[in-house]
This record gives sequence, C-alpha cells and structure tokens, in this order.
Amino acid sequence: MSLINDYLDDLQEGRKQRSRATISRKTKIKRSQGQLSTAMARKKGDALYKMMKKYCDMCKSYRTKVHKKYAGRTRAASRR
Repeated sequence: MSLINDYLDDLQEGRKQRSRATISRKTKIKRSQGQLSTAMARKKGDALYKMMKKYCDMCKSYRTKVHKKYAGRTRAASRR
C-alpha cells in the first residue's frame, strides 16, 4: 500500500499542468493501480503479460497496415 501512496505523492508533486478535465483521486488511484500491476507482471515474467503484449503489438501492426492501405483514398476526404 505504501508503494501506491508514494506513487500518488509523486504524481501530485510533478509538473503542474492546466487541463479542462478534472482528475479525481479515484481516477489517479485507478491509473496508478493499472500501471503498477502491469509493471509487476512484466517484472515477474507473467504469461498473461506476454500474451497481452503480443496481441497489443499485433493490433498496432494491423492498424498501421490498414492506415497504409487506405491512406491515398482518404487523404482528400480528410482535407475537406
């Protein structure tokens, strides 16, 4: 629990930026929990983390292929 509290304190002391969205403490906790669980799984070499990474990379590669395929056809439409 102290690891999460230390992480939240670091987030609050970081650079101050103005934003239009209000980020509540609950949102910060949820975000830090996700980051810490992913880091812990990576550190322990969890099989679920490896699968997550594999499919995330596959999704990004397919998205790039689709964007390349339709780039010429959609360029004019995006300028309008």
